[in-house]
Amino acid sequence: MTLRKRLITVLAVALCAGGVYGAGKLGLVVRPGEEAGAEDDSLFGHRETLYLWYADEALTDYLNSIAVSYSEFQDEVRVVPVYTPGREYLETINQASLHTEEIPDLYIASNDSLEKAYLAGLAAEVKLPEGVQPMQDMFPEAAVRAATYHDKQIGYPFYFETSCFLYNETYLEDWARAQIEAEADIQAGEEAQGQAENAGDSGESTEAGTETTGGEENADGMVTDESGNAVSDDAVEERVAQALPKTIDDILSFADVYDAPEQVEAVFKWDVSDIFYNYFFVGDSIDVGGLDGDQADSIHIYNENAIKCMRVYQSLNQFFSIDTKEISYDGVLQDFMDGKIVYTIATTDALSKIEAAKAEGNFAYEYGMSMMPDVSEELSSASLSVTQCVVVNGYSVQKDMANDFAVYLTQYNTDTLYDRTGKLPVYDSGDTYSDPNKDAFRQEYACSIPMPKMIETSNFWVELEIAFAKIWGGEDANEDLKALSEKIMSQVVGGEYEEEYIDLPEETVEEYEDEVEETVDGEEAEE
Repeated sequence: MTLRKRLITVLAVALCAGGVYGAGKLGLVVRPGEEAGAEDDSLFGHRETLYLWYADEALTDYLNSIAVSYSEFQDEVRVVPVYTPGREYLETINQASLHTEEIPDLYIASNDSLEKAYLAGLAAEVKLPEGVQPMQDMFPEAAVRAATYHDKQIGYPFYFETSCFLYNETYLEDWARAQIEAEADIQAGEEAQGQAENAGDSGESTEAGTETTGGEENADGMVTDESGNAVSDDAVEERVAQALPKTIDDILSFADVYDAPEQVEAVFKWDVSDIFYNYFFVGDSIDVGGLDGDQADSIHIYNENAIKCMRVYQSLNQFFSIDTKEISYDGVLQDFMDGKIVYTIATTDALSKIEAAKAEGNFAYEYGMSMMPDVSEELSSASLSVTQCVVVNGYSVQKDMANDFAVYLTQYNTDTLYDRTGKLPVYDSGDTYSDPNKDAFRQEYACSIPMPKMIETSNFWVELEIAFAKIWGGEDANEDLKALSEKIMSQVVGGEYEEEYIDLPEETVEEYEDEVEETVDGEEAEE
């Protein structure tokens, strides 16, 4: 039976049975005189029912299909997905757990809400079914950390969000080919000059060897330069790989030598107003909550490396003038698809949006994803990540069944998750990340910093975003980081807190520009 037919069958059965819990939310009709959730024993027998709550409507079709396939796999249990939108998602779950008979047995929630859920009794410790490998053997470290609270695993990692480096591959290939051709021309010129000098010494004529072929495609499909030398696709691909920036300095060096096409408005542009796309600058330099993001005594925001990273960030405003009040992620992504940007920073939604634009004929280029560059050779970067977890409700009386289904949901059939929902799964079944662009996100996620769970620091992201905006606008990075740290620490300790001032001489923008020019000159000298 096809998936489509299974879904139709399930909906038909649900309608005949008088609906399921949350039928109104799922678009089903409950006949007058019947209660939502009423069940016909002749249709469902003595099946136990698990209620799975979720807040993202994009998951609806996928979760319904998984519920159908699980009922075939485990015929003693049926799963009812319940779409429950709203800002007070956890509070709604809490109220349903305390005041209704149809308690949410499982729900999907972001990892940063796990402390709140656990303290409210809404998150039970994971109980892996017999024969299932430990999470550490199946998931990246970032996923395990995201689902851990005070050394307890209280969620099953399901799907994630993080940021990656997006580039116009067509532009880089054109640039690489031009570089290779230019180098070949220089070499050919030097060889011709050497031959001419040798011929002059011997009194021979060199006129016969002066003709060039230039810019033609040979029988093997390779483009030739002006000297008739073939430029192979492999050579171009290798040069592009070498050109992908490893540090922010590499981006600046490239921008300094890049002869951009007319339509290109910026070499590098990203949403500087959103902390999700800025966080990588300080991700490896600050600590909010320790490894698992749950330790109030492990907060280190104000330090030398963080100050240096923020100064590098601030200096970029001199190279890539971006107005924080005018910029938006959607606008930047559209500019990229219009061919106006070479490099940008994107989240996982960019993959489906670009592919959709290509299918509609609105994206005329090739593109690629790579891991985020480091801030410098001395300062590493680390992206922020959010992991959506399947959580077993502490109030559920069917925890064993809920644990079994949570494993099924997060580890089986995940290959289709992205195509059907636009979400990248944490679990890699082997074929999930055969696409190199998706795999770049997987690699970035594996070494990312999970969103902390501590309630005391829940406003940290808003405050950090404000600090980034101030520093981008020219305020002192040292002072702003110090003020941010003192504010967050005051919340944690419950009283006034003062950081000891770090006297770190500030490198001027002119000095930074000189360093970039020296880097570029050095590369040119080597060539």
